[in-house]
Amino acid sequence: MLRWARGIRSLARSPDDPDRADDRDDGTMTATLSPELEATLREIFERRDRANMQPTIDEFLAVLADHPGDPYVLYEVGGSYDTAGEEETALGYYEQALAAGLAGDPLRRCLLQYGSTLRILGRMDDSLAALDRARAEYPDSESVRLFHALGLHAAGRSDAAVGELLAFAADTVRTPDVLRYEAALRGNAGYLLALDEERSGA
Repeated sequence: MLRWARGIRSLARSPDDPDRADDRDDGTMTATLSPELEATLREIFERRDRANMQPTIDEFLAVLADHPGDPYVLYEVGGSYDTAGEEETALGYYEQALAAGLAGDPLRRCLLQYGSTLRILGRMDDSLAALDRARAEYPDSESVRLFHALGLHAAGRSDAAVGELLAFAADTVRTPDVLRYEAALRGNAGYLLALDEERSGA
């Protein structure tokens, strides 16, 4: 299988655990991350060696043993397996993290990495579903927009992929040369996205 380049219901916790969760407006529970645990996860991540991920995996698994079911730890375990090239194992941890109430920027990163990993494994519909969610919830994320375009291309929707990239360029590349053709870029982006919408709706 062609390998694409990467960058990319758990145990319940006690309801009175101060790090467990907050109510969201939609009635679901969103987990919170304590500053102490955040610092620990960041330190482990910063020590990682992409050429030898096993020590990082082992460290994150040790933290998970102390914080079973914590979505932020589950996400980091998944990410470490993903970087090690163990995509199938990574998926399980990503899915547990999402189900356990991952929130904030870690949720954005998890959705992006989950969608990218599904793409690598050839699960294009599932990949786009995850990336569509990331695109909807984090519309201003540049990395999400780029990986969403990559997912569209991998799914055979090249018009939509190029359209999204043209729109991204018009939004983010603010050089005089690009600004001169901004209207044309946006017009072509809209045309390609409309073509894709027609095909998808047919």
